[in-house]
Amino acid sequence: MTFELNYRSGKPVYLQMVDQVKSALASGALKEGDSLPAIRPLAEELRVNRNTVAKAYGELEREGIIETLAGKGCFICRPKSPLRRQVRVEMLTREIDESVVAAHHLQIPRDAFLDLSRDRFDAFEKRRVASDNKAAAS
Repeated sequence: MTFELNYRSGKPVYLQMVDQVKSALASGALKEGDSLPAIRPLAEELRVNRNTVAKAYGELEREGIIETLAGKGCFICRPKSPLRRQVRVEMLTREIDESVVAAHHLQIPRDAFLDLSRDRFDAFEKRRVASDNKAAAS
């Protein structure tokens, strides 16, 4: 799993990590039994304090998303209550809210924001299809 952190977002780094694990789980990129990177090497890679990574992992464990096995690492556990559609929608809603606030601050009109969103979604779909086609050809 690769984490992408935005230090300017105003959102704590550990919560960004928690959200990214949840998103990966909801999308199927992470599955039961998958391991997460070890705390120390991940902290070094991300250039954050080990306690930040430990706090993210602690939150994920508290929520029942991962389990820590002494000497072995942290693993995605069988979801007690899988990330239902409602949870995924709530996660996306938070992201959209942040974009709407940014658009407001940048004085982007509503219609221009919606057009840009549609264009970005279409561009993503084109990249995904091209990537799928490339993988199928290999």
